[in-house]
Amino acid sequence: MMKLIAAVCLTLLAPWALAQNCPDKNLQYWQAFPPGGESDLSARHQQMVLKKKCPAIETIVQYKAGAGGALMWSQMNQLAPDGLNIVGVNLPHIVFQPIEGQVQYKTADVTPVFWFHFTPDALVVPEASPYKTFADFLAAAKKDPGKMSLGGSGLNSANHASHERLNAAFGIKSTYVPYKGTGDMALAVVGNQIDGAVTYTAFAINNKGKTRALAVAMEKRHPLLPDVPTFKELGVDWVDGAYRGIGVPKATPLETRKKLSDMWAVLNNDPEMKELAAKNGFELVNVGLDQMDAFMKDKTRLYTEGAQRLGLGKK
Repeated sequence: MMKLIAAVCLTLLAPWALAQNCPDKNLQYWQAFPPGGESDLSARHQQMVLKKKCPAIETIVQYKAGAGGALMWSQMNQLAPDGLNIVGVNLPHIVFQPIEGQVQYKTADVTPVFWFHFTPDALVVPEASPYKTFADFLAAAKKDPGKMSLGGSGLNSANHASHERLNAAFGIKSTYVPYKGTGDMALAVVGNQIDGAVTYTAFAINNKGKTRALAVAMEKRHPLLPDVPTFKELGVDWVDGAYRGIGVPKATPLETRKKLSDMWAVLNNDPEMKELAAKNGFELVNVGLDQMDAFMKDKTRLYTEGAQRLGLGKK
């Protein structure tokens, strides 16, 4: 009973807690990828729920796409550090890209304040594809090494790393085709211009009827994709994906970072946000400022090891 009362109190206090943290001016929410992908979709969900929590302000979604997100991330410290400029950030991208060495920022230059989503990897093919199962796909890939073309969002990104992992784990050779973002990649997959894509469960769910998922990188099958096996079922211990969060310019005061982190925590635990995430294949996580140093240290170590599979940093 006490737990129930506590839960009810938290639910009632949540709107008040967010109201206490509402900005006094409009938020500029910068996206590193074009419209139409998972980052954009998650930002639109947040924009909608935030408007109900903070009706006096607008969350204005802006786009500065290019170089797999690196264009925006290399410029984020030039934004005003006023708590009104927030930037969508992604893992493992912000670790992989500086290791590769062709970007104008380092991982330490990016200042995340909250991670809100985890999206598991997924292998998908067009609905018109002759590959009905993962076994079909594997047989075709082994028959003609290098012929299979698989799309993904960006170079040295989560999708790129997953593509290399797929090749290594199953002893195949397929060709990775990078796109500016998931929205661009979707047109190619749905239009049957490529053989498939190494993407995320959110993409597979939101494009049901247009694409077919063949495998997902989860501990258990996704409830919205009950007929799709996990890579574990296929004999490979693969549970991974991409994280999405918000970051701020490095000069943003600690108190302001904390305020944004707390605001996003309340937002992320809103019942409507949970419902939107579940419908669209996003797995919510809550990594706030208090856990950030330990989280980033662990993920940086993990993805630095993963970068070796991509051959990043080798000249």
